[in-house]
Amino acid sequence: MIITIGFLVFLIAAIMLGVPIAFALIFCAAGTALILGGSATNPQIIAAQLMRGTDSVTMMALPFFVVAGELMNRGGLTRRIIAFCNIFVGRLPGGLGYVTILACLMFASLVGSAVASTAALGAILIPMMVNSGYNRAKSAGLVASANLVAPIMPPSVPMIVYGVCAGVSIKSLFLGGVAPAIYLTLIMCIVWFFVSRKDAVKSDAPRPTIKETVRIFFDGLWALLLPLIIIVGLRGGIFTATEAGVVAVVYALIVGIFVYRELKPGVLFKAFISATKMSAVVMFLAAAAMVAAYIMTIGRIPQMMTEALGPLVSHPLLLNILLNLIIILMGTCVDVVPTILIMTPIMLPLLKAAHIDLIYFGIVFTLSNVLGLTSPPVGPVLNVACATGKVKMEQLIGPVMPYYVIQCILVLVIILIPETITYPLQWFAGYTVTAPLPSILDVFR
Repeated sequence: MIITIGFLVFLIAAIMLGVPIAFALIFCAAGTALILGGSATNPQIIAAQLMRGTDSVTMMALPFFVVAGELMNRGGLTRRIIAFCNIFVGRLPGGLGYVTILACLMFASLVGSAVASTAALGAILIPMMVNSGYNRAKSAGLVASANLVAPIMPPSVPMIVYGVCAGVSIKSLFLGGVAPAIYLTLIMCIVWFFVSRKDAVKSDAPRPTIKETVRIFFDGLWALLLPLIIIVGLRGGIFTATEAGVVAVVYALIVGIFVYRELKPGVLFKAFISATKMSAVVMFLAAAAMVAAYIMTIGRIPQMMTEALGPLVSHPLLLNILLNLIIILMGTCVDVVPTILIMTPIMLPLLKAAHIDLIYFGIVFTLSNVLGLTSPPVGPVLNVACATGKVKMEQLIGPVMPYYVIQCILVLVIILIPETITYPLQWFAGYTVTAPLPSILDVFR
């Protein structure tokens, strides 16, 4: 118990002092090692665990997908996706809102990061909505909330991190993320329908000619082909998740250089620099988390947590709800990737003891995690939306809340009715859960 308390005290103290999460993890690991004494304080062991954190073929998928996302974004794909969605739903009442939601879904399948997607789409869509007569705060709130689909739709950066930490198939996680991404998109459209009824604006833009429509359609079609290639390749066993990242980079280069012709040498250099910085941050977090996980393991912290929550092991549905509630609360102050890196080693023994399928839980876990991106006080996506939309945080919280509430309800529904994930997962990825999951539908059977 002293070890657990010490670990938490060191971690919380470091975070409250404003120490970056990666260094906070190393700090709390070092402090806990001093309490443990013995070989735990050996600096060579700490260094070895740091190396182990990134020494993974599977983890290489992350920088490849980050590079692909940067190349597609800077290669002129963003505005083509928006134009593509606009020809289908742009002329409906509140049409630009639906364009935003669909564009976020399409862009999510290229980027895998809600922050990057919000920055890219928000810079174009928020001014476009404001110029068309939409409320600025509501527009920024819609862009922020709709982009939560980015870490769920493959290729998902958080799912790569969870897959490495939990030792499960990233391919199954990717394909399992398609269904909840569609659920998120549908509920966003439903909420927007009610939110925009009072001040919905009908587009007065001239209807594009047939020739323009065909050109826009085929321009945007290049964006749709990448996720299709990745999903078909993974589903058919043609390549692994890491190899899919390489395919994505090659495809992005070909489209950006030879089709759109916007990836000039200067743009390429900036894209690689940006991707390097983003990848380095996540990789260093993974390395620091491996040190913390090692110290937690030798300090028996996961076992202590299992013993403390032992009575819930025989009630997996309640355990699932409790763990996801903890994750949602953590999301208010800790970012997605650090939460996954900190909590996965702690939760794994509990999940295995309760016979909760790790792929299914990873999908729900990721969905619960991303809710923190639009919940104050941290809310990284909220901050990006404030910057791109030129609104204050307090102006944005109100418009975001309807979406946040319905997204929380979606998480609860997926927990209570796991078939919403397991059936599409079995059909789409050919993956069958290892043990039957408790469902509220059992009451009616």
